[in-house]
Amino acid sequence: MTVPGGPASAGGPAVRCRSLGVSFGAVRALHGVSLDLAPGRIHALVGQNGAGKTTLAKVLGGLQAPDAGDVHIAGRKLPSGDVRAARAAGLAMVHQHFSLPPSFTVAEALELTAARPGGRSVYRRAELHQRWQDDVAEIGGEAVLSTRIRDLPVETRQSLEIMRALATEARVLVLDEPTALLAPAAIDALFERLRRLRDGGVTVLVVLHKLREVAAVADTVSVLRDGELALGPIEMSEVSQGRLSDAIVGPASQADRAVGVEAATGTERRTLLELVRVSSRESAFEPGLRDVDLRVEAGEIVGIAGVEGNGQRSLVSVIAGLDVAAEGTVLIGGADATRAPPAGRRLRGLRLVPFDRNSEGISRRAPLWLNQSALRLVERRRRRLPLISLRQYKQQAAMEMDQWRVRYDAVTQPAESLSGGNVQRLILSRELAPGLEVLVAAQPTRGLDFAATDFVRRSLRGLRDAGAGVLLVSSDLDELFENSDRLHVMYGGRIVARFEAPYDRRAVGDAMTGARR
Repeated sequence: MTVPGGPASAGGPAVRCRSLGVSFGAVRALHGVSLDLAPGRIHALVGQNGAGKTTLAKVLGGLQAPDAGDVHIAGRKLPSGDVRAARAAGLAMVHQHFSLPPSFTVAEALELTAARPGGRSVYRRAELHQRWQDDVAEIGGEAVLSTRIRDLPVETRQSLEIMRALATEARVLVLDEPTALLAPAAIDALFERLRRLRDGGVTVLVVLHKLREVAAVADTVSVLRDGELALGPIEMSEVSQGRLSDAIVGPASQADRAVGVEAATGTERRTLLELVRVSSRESAFEPGLRDVDLRVEAGEIVGIAGVEGNGQRSLVSVIAGLDVAAEGTVLIGGADATRAPPAGRRLRGLRLVPFDRNSEGISRRAPLWLNQSALRLVERRRRRLPLISLRQYKQQAAMEMDQWRVRYDAVTQPAESLSGGNVQRLILSRELAPGLEVLVAAQPTRGLDFAATDFVRRSLRGLRDAGAGVLLVSSDLDELFENSDRLHVMYGGRIVARFEAPYDRRAVGDAMTGARR
């Protein structure tokens, strides 16, 4: 990739926003936002989910026309809501949601969306692979180039989205939550790449949620709260994490408490979920399960740790019924559910927070009320109960989403209009409903701001305290150590170590990497 040879603007800001305003019905996403971003620096944008970060990023990229205000790139005023004009001005964007066409191979998708000058309209497959092989070498090389986008795990798809934007000769690069699906080592590699871009004169605006990531990469930071600029841009050397936290949360959010969850069970110690010598087939990017024994009892959180790609997805798929165990037995509530379909497992009290909330947890174009009511509709159909009116479904969905503090305008709006944190709250409002016995929570706080993260973690602990069982799958060791009553480590599709609190971080890390001391 060629990096421009100098700052985006001589003597002026690389990006200038003036009095930006965006509303979606009664929801005010941005209000009077004005900020200047100096050229050749890394600027972090932080705030709670729903604060307006993604909306601001879309306005800069020409994907959202503001109701008021304007945007200048390198001193040039951009037409409102014009993606081509933003790209022509030298702005590239990595989106929060995947944009590469799922039916294309990786090589085809890159040629379509990130083609360099000098490309042709027709290529032989071997030539196309050669054209992009250096770019994808770090994430699988030749094998990945021939794979269709839809068949890649979400982590690889996210890496490709980032690579697609970096392959252009951008003077301004906007990344909307690029670390949400990346493992720690991949985050470090991304930050190092952003520093090299900055040193080459590129201006970077990166939307982040974790303050430690902001401290690790940013030169300046800005805070959005309720659609308004609450702080910044300010030099990182001039602001403490305490001040940032206060600016992000604000006084009104301090009362945000976990929702009380009524589990179907009491605190009686009984096994709610059990896997007995379960094995499953491997996928193209992850080993299958190998003789896995696992037990989750009432009133406990069992954590699953491991470097991503060591069988965690296979584990969740087999438990949820999305993949069938090749060997062994899956028990839910003491009953054999090995061959039961996903809907049948739900009727036995199993609930799921999936790895990717946007592609696996919701139907993005369906209205909120239908997403929230999906489980209820499935249960009524399988039990052959009479349906209630759509009005009642909508009223009940609104009541439950309000209980979980989902920020929305109307129950009829599409789920894709919600921020990431609000999508997660929507999923929780649906899954943590009466009848729940055991919850499988896969990366439940990934990509959430710290206030929403705390909300979800306290809700999981409240579920445990109410007598349900929780299987917590996470790549965040701090999350696992803080919340798990017991901890298992997966490596190569096996459970290779089991720990109880207090946890030895070094011992857990050794088990995760296969180290022997």
